[in-house]
Amino acid sequence: MPDAPKPAMHRIKTLNAISSHGLNRFPKDEYEIGSDVEDADAWLVRSADLHQQTIPDSVLAVARAGAGTNNIPVTDLSARGVPVFYTPGANANAVKELVLAGMLLSARNIVPALSFEHGLSGDNNGMSNAVESGKKQFVGFELPGRTLGVVGLGAIGVEVANAAQALGMKVLGFDPAISIRHAWQLSSKVDRASTIEEVLKKADMVTVHVPLIESTKNLVSADRIALMKNRAVLLNFARAGIVNEEAVLAALEAGEIRGYVCDFPSPALHGHPKVIALPHLGASTIEAEANCAVMAADALRDFLENGNITNSVNFPEAVLDRGEGTRRIAVANRNVPNMVAEMSTLVGDTGLNIANLLNKSRGDLAWTMFDVTGEVPDVLRERILSITGVLSARLI
Repeated sequence: MPDAPKPAMHRIKTLNAISSHGLNRFPKDEYEIGSDVEDADAWLVRSADLHQQTIPDSVLAVARAGAGTNNIPVTDLSARGVPVFYTPGANANAVKELVLAGMLLSARNIVPALSFEHGLSGDNNGMSNAVESGKKQFVGFELPGRTLGVVGLGAIGVEVANAAQALGMKVLGFDPAISIRHAWQLSSKVDRASTIEEVLKKADMVTVHVPLIESTKNLVSADRIALMKNRAVLLNFARAGIVNEEAVLAALEAGEIRGYVCDFPSPALHGHPKVIALPHLGASTIEAEANCAVMAADALRDFLENGNITNSVNFPEAVLDRGEGTRRIAVANRNVPNMVAEMSTLVGDTGLNIANLLNKSRGDLAWTMFDVTGEVPDVLRERILSITGVLSARLI
């Protein structure tokens, strides 16, 4: 039985600075990696906006070392059969810590208190007197016994909920699509709400942890903010578009909510006395950047070398162990009837034996892998690509 040919050098273009922890996952004798790589097999990014860039036909996959993919044209790439990878949960601890910090900054009025301290002057006695007379304006509240509402119980939401519960807070969570894995990770002491409205009505603090998709744009709207307690605090460390800024500012001006803490500065929010807007620090830790880079690199490498898909936003999870002495045919196709049968017929017509097969679907897309034995003719790929509904195909 012929041995599989030695793999060609893989080429990866980086569009941002990527942690060396991730880049070191690629064997140097098998991968060419850099910002100036041409005709790349894959692109690896963090925050670079790809919507206005031309992604060449050579690109087989795009990976983001981060949790969101709104900087990537996912729909266009899906139509080309290009998986888009991301790194869910890799920055969960970093974001959780920042959310807790935001809660404390708001509850204890730390930002205005610090500004007050920066404005002090005089000798020890004068400064001491100013501190004692001025500190009463910064009286805040403690977290234990307060209710935190968590909207979205994914990797980050679960960590925030569990940490808040450990601090003595009552926690009310809402996520109609919580995964089994995250449900197991969630503390049994966290109460479950049946609607987002229930969370907003009952919580002293509300934090949102959902992806920015069409259905979550302006999820926290004026009507929903109106349901919140008079002195509630809203936190957004997910995506800017999830919260309606105009509605938040109107509620703050009317004294309907206590404050807004977010990770997304804007001209409208800038300098507002009841807003704490941090400069997108959610994943800005050494550990989170390393974790994201490693997860993205591992997913890309397994895809390029084996055709396996893990942590993709547009294609299903599809992992098939390689059989000894086999070649692999990996196909992106529309999820329509008879597709696997058509491809199997073509494979059989070339005299190949199918040793293993995997077909997984997600929405209107599917990923199919054949492990075959025998000499694979180059023309097989072109024949598979000629099938209506096949988006991409390659031999590995």
